Amino acid sequence: MNLIDSFLEYLLLEKKYSSHTIKAYESDLISLQDFCKETYQQEKISEIHYSQIRSWIVYLVEAKVSNRSINRKISSLKSFYKYLQKIKIIQNNPLSSHKALKTPKKIQVPFSIKEVNEVLSNITLNDSFESSRNKLIVELFYSTGMRRAELIQLKISSLNFSEKQLKVIGKRNKERLLPLLPSVIKSLHSYMKHRDLICSAEDYLLLTSKGNKIYETLVYRVINNYFSEVSSKLKKSPHILRHSFASHLLNEGADLNSVKELLGHSSLASTQVYTHNSLEQIKKVYKQAHPRSTKK
Repeated sequence: MNLIDSFLEYLLLEKKYSSHTIKAYESDLISLQDFCKETYQQEKISEIHYSQIRSWIVYLVEAKVSNRSINRKISSLKSFYKYLQKIKIIQNNPLSSHKALKTPKKIQVPFSIKEVNEVLSNITLNDSFESSRNKLIVELFYSTGMRRAELIQLKISSLNFSEKQLKVIGKRNKERLLPLLPSVIKSLHSYMKHRDLICSAEDYLLLTSKGNKIYETLVYRVINNYFSEVSSKLKKSPHILRHSFASHLLNEGADLNSVKELLGHSSLASTQVYTHNSLEQIKKVYKQAHPRSTKK
């Protein structure tokens, strides 16, 4: 087994990374390996020097690859060389002193509470399977903040109606329990009545009309279509709805640690990207309430 395959197996079996993430790591490593073979006749990826990696970065920049994408590729390489250090193939990580390329701050604008409420009001429950499922998809995203992949993997056994909670399997197979609001429980019961009429052996909660597990593009299309009717924002995706969940909680006074646990983040740094909008809300409240503030 070559070093790249060994590393990918390590990510799968020990790190419990998703197949999608592992494919991205593989693509990044093979890209560097092919570049060094062609440019430097360097066959062994374990013997590549930083100067060669630097040339590869320049090549990517000239090919108009974004700094953000290049940084992600470098992150893959860093993990690979750390692994080689761990199994004692190399002593020094060639990327240990590398500094990430500068990237513009990416501020994602969440949906407003009004927009979310409008979407939920606009989904007409005309006693159909698809309308009940679509409303449930929107409500689950907005009331729990779960990721798209987590929503797709939900099973009927994930539900606990007596405790009014839902078990979610997050990144690296980490489990977390999320509370279910009364409105979501109502939508779940409505959806389950329709789901029971579909002939399917699947244990997955959310299905297509043909009884198969839902898929990424279907979920994206549901969110994008409904929110396109009420919002002029550039991005209208499941992630923006997750972003809205976090931002609205913070705006209403939820503490950062609680939101971190609900989102399934491993560190507060990941959650802090959602604080931009809550800080704007705090500034607004401060300006309106402080006696020395100039009100307009």
